[in-house]
Amino acid sequence: MRISLKMVEDASHLEIDVNERNSKSLEELVTPWGVPKAEKYCFYNTNVVDVLKGCVVPSASVYTEGGTICKITCSADENKPADGYKVIDGSGKYLMPGLFDNHVHVTSVPGEKDLASTLDTAKTTALVRVRYNLEGSLKRGFTTLRDCGGAESYIKRAIEEGSIKGPRLITCGHAISQTGGHGDMRRNDIPGDALNDCACHINNLGVVADGVPECYKAAREEFRRGGDFIKIMAGGGVASPTDKISNVQFCKDEIKAIVNVADTYHSYVTAHAYTPEAIKNCITLGVRGIEHGNLIDDETAALMAEKGCYLTPTLVTYKILASEQFRTFLKEENAHKNLSVLRSGLRALQIAKRHGVKICYGSDLLGSLNGYQTQEFFIRNKVLSAHEIILSATVTPAELNGLGDTLGQVKVGYTADLLLMNGNPLEDIYVLDEPETNLVSVMKDGCVCVARDCGGICT
Repeated sequence: MRISLKMVEDASHLEIDVNERNSKSLEELVTPWGVPKAEKYCFYNTNVVDVLKGCVVPSASVYTEGGTICKITCSADENKPADGYKVIDGSGKYLMPGLFDNHVHVTSVPGEKDLASTLDTAKTTALVRVRYNLEGSLKRGFTTLRDCGGAESYIKRAIEEGSIKGPRLITCGHAISQTGGHGDMRRNDIPGDALNDCACHINNLGVVADGVPECYKAAREEFRRGGDFIKIMAGGGVASPTDKISNVQFCKDEIKAIVNVADTYHSYVTAHAYTPEAIKNCITLGVRGIEHGNLIDDETAALMAEKGCYLTPTLVTYKILASEQFRTFLKEENAHKNLSVLRSGLRALQIAKRHGVKICYGSDLLGSLNGYQTQEFFIRNKVLSAHEIILSATVTPAELNGLGDTLGQVKVGYTADLLLMNGNPLEDIYVLDEPETNLVSVMKDGCVCVARDCGGICT
């Protein structure tokens, strides 16, 4: 259509008021997902699980305000809850702190039935599906996750702003591996350089660095991009294609370089390692955490305890990988490696307990295996007490990550991450492995985010 001079002259007296009818909330336009806001709650007349002492405080009321626990009282001292609080009737139920899984990979998402396809999942696809891992963990009672490779800071920020619903995330960005190490998932039948240009499209859990300068740079890059700690691959692994479990990875000067960087950021390094040789190689150089540790011996465990080093076993991942349900998940050579460490897992847990090593809860499940996250409680119960297991999933990982004065306990001044349970986990740890029937509600940062049966919330 041609616009004539007459048409322009006829419209010259018209005006557009740019503010007319602009009545929508700016906050809702900018953040349509809604930023979570903590309300005032009272868990009334419940049984509080003291995870530090390993006992239950009966007939207590726990008040939360502004995302923190502000008051704990004995219900016998008051006829009714304080005014202004939403009340959750906790009668006959048990209130405990939110759970902490110290070893996950949230960007290793469901959707595939084998490891190769899971690892080949495009990064864009993984980011679309990541909500299923995050929301699933919340529904199982985990309010904090430490991601040990894959999750970057933008996922953490999305959770904090509320655009994705999920547990609090502590991240390392990518695990750092040597060429041919456990974090190097490139096919070994073609040169590594042939795959480098595709790295931005692949859902990589790790990055490769060789030599001291590259290790310095890789560690600083993960911190630059928002990492909270550094994860290194210091020995062979089950899933990787080009190494043996017995391999010791990284030279001592490379490990020391990465530890030096973490020290300058007032953070720490944790290491994937199975064998005594690989573990000692790390902890003598200042590495603060060991992931897995299935082949640990008494001498190494004693050294870990002496150095104050934390161990995060992940026994459930080997069990599920070896199960009939997932018997085709691994290739034959990887399945053999899995069995070699599966059989040693419980013994390693016994050795660590005997020497007083600080033990954290970890699952390390990949892809479609993530639904078995809580089965680690069941497995550990074969050698640890319920109290010891609960400590490993609350107090101890919080301490490792510098959050011991804010997370992991039902205590005044602590973050209001709370689980209301039908059963007492100190008497029966299996209630934590059966959240579908035992977990009533989940509170994170003072917000009720899961409510199967809230015990009658009222105002």
